[in-house]
Order: sequence, then C-alpha cells, then structure tokens
Amino acid sequence: MSPKSFAVAAVVVVAALAVPGGAQTSTRSASATSGGSGDVVVEWNRTMVDALLATATPAQIATRDAAIVQTAVFDAVNGITRRDTQFRPDAIGATAPRSASPIAAAVGAAYTTLVSLLPSQKAAFDAELTQTLGGKPWLPNTQGFAWGQTVANAILALRSSDGFTTIPSPYVVGPLPAWQPALPNFAGPTFRQFATMTPWAMTSPSQFDPGPPPALTSPRYTRDFNEVKALGSLTSVTRTADQTQIAQFWAGHFDTVTTIWNRVAESLAARPDRSLTENARLFALMDISTADAVIAVWNAKNTYNTWRPITAIENAGIYDNTGASPDPLWRPLLPTPPFQEYPSGHSGASGAAASVLASFFGNDTNFSATSDGVPGAASTVRSFSSFSDAVAEVTVARVAAGFHFRFACETAAHMGNEIATYALTTQMLPLHNGGDN
Repeated sequence: MSPKSFAVAAVVVVAALAVPGGAQTSTRSASATSGGSGDVVVEWNRTMVDALLATATPAQIATRDAAIVQTAVFDAVNGITRRDTQFRPDAIGATAPRSASPIAAAVGAAYTTLVSLLPSQKAAFDAELTQTLGGKPWLPNTQGFAWGQTVANAILALRSSDGFTTIPSPYVVGPLPAWQPALPNFAGPTFRQFATMTPWAMTSPSQFDPGPPPALTSPRYTRDFNEVKALGSLTSVTRTADQTQIAQFWAGHFDTVTTIWNRVAESLAARPDRSLTENARLFALMDISTADAVIAVWNAKNTYNTWRPITAIENAGIYDNTGASPDPLWRPLLPTPPFQEYPSGHSGASGAAASVLASFFGNDTNFSATSDGVPGAASTVRSFSSFSDAVAEVTVARVAAGFHFRFACETAAHMGNEIATYALTTQMLPLHNGGDN
C-alpha cells in the first residue's frame, strides 16, 4: 500500500465505520485493546503471532521473522522519537521526517515486513491495517507510514543475504556417538544453515560457544542419562501427569518459542503507562535475543553433533559406563526433533526471551503463558511467579518429552541469558538526553 492509498484508506474506513455492520470483528487478544500509546506495537505483534500460527512457521524460522518485524518497527518508531540509539542506521541510510507520526511509522514497518515474509497472510494484514486505521481516525500520516516502509525495506534487504537461504553441504552420518537420524521419520539434521547465519547482536555465531557436553563416562552424563531414560520414556512410571502436560505445553502444536514468549511480552507491554518506543524496544530486544540464541545453539549443535536420547539409550553399551545401561526398545514421550541434541534450542531461546523480559519487568514478575500444545485443549495456560521459574520448567519439559539430557537444557538456558545480556548492553541503548517524546 502506497502512502497515498494509506491516507485514502483512512477516509474510506472511517466512513465505513459510520454504517451499521461496517466494522470488522477483531481476533486480537484482550491485552492488545488497552488505551496506551503503545497499542499499535502490541496490536501488530498479535497480528504477527497469529500469522506465524496460521502458516505453521517452524520455530527456527519464526525467530528470524519476528526479529525482522520488530527491529523494523523499532527503527521506524525510534527514528522519529529518538529516545534510543537506532538498531541499524547504517542499513537505513536516511533520516525520518520531523513531522512524521511514529504510530503511523510503526504500522508501516510492521505491515511491510509481514507482507514480505508471510505473503499468504496478506489478506489478514490488509484487514488489520483497515482495522487499525478505522479504530484511530486521527492516525493517518503519509510521511510516517512511508518512513515505516523505508525502514522495513532496509531491514528486509539487510537480512536477504544473512545466510538463511544458503543450502548446507550434505550431512555425512558419522560413527556413534555422533548424531544419527532417528524415529519417527529418520530425517535431518534440519536448519543447519542457522549455524552460520549472520547474527543480530552477537559478533559471531560462536561468540557464546558453551564448550563440549560431559564425557559419556562422567557422573554428570550418567545421572542425566538415567533421568531422561526414566522421566522421558513413553511408558514412564515416574513421570507425573503435570510433567506430561508440561512437556506437551512447551512442545506446542503450532505454537513455538516465538509465539509463546511474544504473547507473554504482549500481556506485560499492554499497559497505559508504557510508551510506543518502550514497547518497540522491548519486542525488538527480545526477538533479536531469541534469534541470536537459535543461531548460537545451532552453531554448537553442528560443532558437537551429539546423539539424541533415543539413540543414546539404545546404544549405551558401546562405551564403558556400567551406570548407563542400554534399552533398544526405549521410545520418548514425544517424537524426537530431527537435529542434534546438544545444546537445547528451546531452552536457549526461552532463556534469552525470559532474560530480556526480566530486565524490563523484574525477574519476580507474575505472568501467564499460553500454548496450543496439550492434546484435547484449544489452548492451555500455565502461570509463573518468576521468569527463572518458567525457564526451569522448560528444562523439565524437554527432559520429560524425552528430547534432551538435562545438561543440554541448562547449558542452553545459560547461553540464552548471556546472549540477552549482551544484546541489552550493546543494542538500542537509551540516549542520555532522552530524545524527543
């Protein structure tokens, strides 16, 4: 949509809303309807989450998509309000018009990036654009919308050569204990290009490399081997009903680490006392941290190339560890993901997201998370009294699912925290003069 058609659309929508039946039904969550000045950032985050779910976007790709959308929104808004340092002023290479509306800029950036990344959902984005304009007749500003488009196209161009479309060399299956294709589809390893993708805040994909996992004969490996063998078994007699639900909740059906944590951020950001720039910065920092966590984790996965529990438990007898006995019939609670085990992708990304949210709202914050991951329920809610509790639950989830050894989850969560801390101290820093309101 051009700036001119943007302004025309506003007039059309306002007229339509004056006619009974002309308004559209919103599919946004209740938290996105508060009257704060940050509403459009929250609203378009909800639109992005809905689109990622509608397209069943894989978790790894969703982190990249969300980071593109939210950095474009931040640079579009902050380029006008000038409260913080820009994320990528070098890529944009232009200055926002002083009279541009930051709200219109946020809408222009979100709409443009989403249409480019998820074109099959354009009708939904057009509907949201119409609803945004109709609900805010004071909003139209062609300069702001055009500036948002400019920033969005610059971020899209920047990431077009980040390695996402690179085709990795064919994977060669090595001898045990290297990763092996496994049930249910004997596929993978997938998303290997993420290991070498251009980071968002990190200096390199290996900047936060965790070092190798515990030796197969070590006490730590033996302890964690036996834990996942007992707790993560399809036929486990030690896993509780709640632990089963935890595993299913964090695995999601269509929900991913991005959709779950962006909804959490949305619920906390939708407050009247939060500004447009504050919310744009929150989402951008969280989503670049989770995206970098995936890059860092995949770099480590490719480096260490370790087997999953389903392979390790079947073949435990190939090395000298009498404390870890084999079981060729062992099966996990949930289907094993088709890529290497160490470290855990979900734990790394969740650790990063939670660390950013804790830096904004305090670790001991009460919040709820929702997921479509429990069979028989359209959506399930779990409540937490701290972000660290939620990250610890993700570890339980991945072990109880039979996906990971505990050390892989705890190591990844620590990586996520380090990555988030690095992003928070190097990116989008507040300006001393406070910028413009």
